[in-house]
Amino acid sequence: MNLHPDDGRLFYKLFSALMGYVNRKLGIFPEQFTVESEYTSLPPQTRGKVRDALYEHRELFDQFITENPAGLPPEELEIVGGWKNALVGKFYIFRYLKKHTIFICISEKPYKAYGVLGLADPIKELIGPNLPILVNAVLLPFKGQIIYDGLIVPYSVTFGGGVRRHLKEDYNQAKEEFGIVTWLGDQLAPLPTTPTKAKRSPEKFVRLVGQRSTSGSDEAKAIVGELIEMTDAFCKEFLNEEYAELCRKLAETLARKRPSPLLQGKLETWACGIVRTIGRVNFLDDRSQTPHMKLPFIDKAFGVAGSTGQGKSMLIRKMLRIRQFDLKWTLPSRMDDNPMAWMMEVNGFLMDIRHAPREIQVLAYEKGMIPYIPTDRAEASKEP
Repeated sequence: MNLHPDDGRLFYKLFSALMGYVNRKLGIFPEQFTVESEYTSLPPQTRGKVRDALYEHRELFDQFITENPAGLPPEELEIVGGWKNALVGKFYIFRYLKKHTIFICISEKPYKAYGVLGLADPIKELIGPNLPILVNAVLLPFKGQIIYDGLIVPYSVTFGGGVRRHLKEDYNQAKEEFGIVTWLGDQLAPLPTTPTKAKRSPEKFVRLVGQRSTSGSDEAKAIVGELIEMTDAFCKEFLNEEYAELCRKLAETLARKRPSPLLQGKLETWACGIVRTIGRVNFLDDRSQTPHMKLPFIDKAFGVAGSTGQGKSMLIRKMLRIRQFDLKWTLPSRMDDNPMAWMMEVNGFLMDIRHAPREIQVLAYEKGMIPYIPTDRAEASKEP
């Protein structure tokens, strides 16, 4: 679904005036553009650079409204002022619905699903029918709706069936927690009401306080040792050492939390949840991966009900804010295939850093932005 044509024309009128003002203030390009036809005829790279500069200098919104160089009426200045609440980042375009297109923002946690309208052309015609797709975009509020700013930069990444299943789970969870968000800013739709929790009985409260005593740290250390034995045994038989190492790391991370969640629940359930979590991040259930395994198999191996294993994994992911393509929990052998490890902005343009000159790769590596220097590794692989 698109904006009404009159609203579409109004958007381009306001946005062109704002971008022309930003360009003059910051001196980005010698070209001057103030009206819709001048702005929309510019190359996408030019429009993107001016747009990105605006969100690095958001004070320009207030300056534009104060100076009002385009002589806009108050109601139109109010629309422009609302764009300070823009959502800038990476999104999965997940689904086309009758009312809007679903964008799932992965630049914020927890995930939220946004219902976005097209401008002059339907988003489906611009992006194509094959979803999901990972894009860089800016979402804007407009008259009680969400639109994008006319620029969508897709990543050259394809997704298998395993990724699509996980995204569907993320979408369902986001919809359950927040609904489909259709407004940005102070007027966001209210969250679903949460049932009031029943008060704990005195006996329950005393038991919980006892579990948070000074001995909890020693108990967690003992538990994590047993957990690692269980996950190591599973990974040795069915997976590999990379999975085992990440499972150990996740168990130790849970043990270090205060209070440690490992002090409650069965060891088998925690072991299952840990393996499931690492498997989900690395698309273990995608047939194109090696090793490959359906996640319910993990539940059966640990003697845990499917819903219990899935629930424990969801708890771990929510507790530690673990998401797909999470660099911290990606197998080293799969880092090359993780788009989040390599996509970054260079001189105002989004690019795969592996295709950049070595000096830029070195700078990114020294800042901890990439796991290694791709050019050096490629050269090393050529040596006899």
